[in-house]
Amino acid sequence: MALTALEVSKSKATDKTQRLADGGNMYLLIQPNGAKYWRMDYRLAGKRKTLAIGVYPDTSLSDARERREQARKLIANGVDPVAVKQAQKVSTIENVENSFEVIAREWFVRHAPNWKENHSSKIIARLEKDVFPWIGNRPIAEIAAPALLAAIRKIEARGALETAHRALACCGQVFRYAVATGRAERDPTGDLRGALPPVNKEKHFAAITEPKKVGELMRDIEGYQGSYIVKGAFKLSPLLFVRPGELRKMEWTELDLDKAEWIIPADKMKMGVTHIVPLAKQAVAVLREMLPLTGRSKYVFHGERDHDRPMSDNAIRSALRRMGWANDEMTPHGFRAMASTILDNMGYKQEWLERQLAHEEPNKIKAAYKREAWRMYLPERTAMMQAWADYLDKLKAGAEVIPLRA
Repeated sequence: MALTALEVSKSKATDKTQRLADGGNMYLLIQPNGAKYWRMDYRLAGKRKTLAIGVYPDTSLSDARERREQARKLIANGVDPVAVKQAQKVSTIENVENSFEVIAREWFVRHAPNWKENHSSKIIARLEKDVFPWIGNRPIAEIAAPALLAAIRKIEARGALETAHRALACCGQVFRYAVATGRAERDPTGDLRGALPPVNKEKHFAAITEPKKVGELMRDIEGYQGSYIVKGAFKLSPLLFVRPGELRKMEWTELDLDKAEWIIPADKMKMGVTHIVPLAKQAVAVLREMLPLTGRSKYVFHGERDHDRPMSDNAIRSALRRMGWANDEMTPHGFRAMASTILDNMGYKQEWLERQLAHEEPNKIKAAYKREAWRMYLPERTAMMQAWADYLDKLKAGAEVIPLRA
């Protein structure tokens, strides 16, 4: 007599192994420890065999019956269902070992030691977020151009065209690594040349440059009610006008508060050159306030949950949004444009500003000399940074300050 779902669910273990028959040589095997397994006995080529169909309750009664019927059809055609199951398992393992994700991670591990930390973290994050969910588990040799393009289109669809181009280029490197290691025959990214629209290379980060508006922003920062760590980074953003990633990865060992200097090592800088940031007295005061809170951590602005990692790269942007500053009005990167524009209007020399912004030297001959001259214009830049901090304080106080040429 066939089993019912209620009988299966109410079946209890005893001190002996039990078999509850369901018909068609299938039964529920109940172990003394309470484990329940679906099994099917059959004979093929004169030999008695047992097929493991599944584990209850993961495999329901109806599922077990469906698998039983599939096995009976195989047996009727002289095919051993156990051998088929083993072959499928081997095939799955081979596919997993040669999947796009496995090979991509192997490629990443080999190359990451030669990259800057910021670059490598972006590469793996891009793969994990935008590529692996769509083609990660597929055998790399079977991924054709249309499947790859479908994954890249999902990035383009959310408006991240530059990210889509970078993800496609990264996939190309993974495919070429697979070809070199004998696990793929070709790189399909070549077939997608021209499939994505070109990226507009001009980048414009929204920034406030009107003094009255700057004063409003400074007052908002002073009154920020969120995390104290985020507020500390928020207060330093206009004072230092470094790149957002450089600020959030600031380490205590890079600071000399007595000398009022922050020396950023070359491997953390976009241009690969050591950079020195003179600290105005207002910046030193903010950092001394942070010291009791995060001084035992590596990072001045550590994560809220993980103190061994820097705070989120979206923390300042989110704080701006919560205070009502729209993305097309002000961005974390906009503090650089804000300082650069106003200081230029105040008459400070362009070379001082360029050095403080750590921009690439357009004259490559001069750049060769300046790589060792990271303290260039330091007295002038120190005075400029203090004047800038004092100017921001006056704007915050609501003074009618008109930038005058220095």
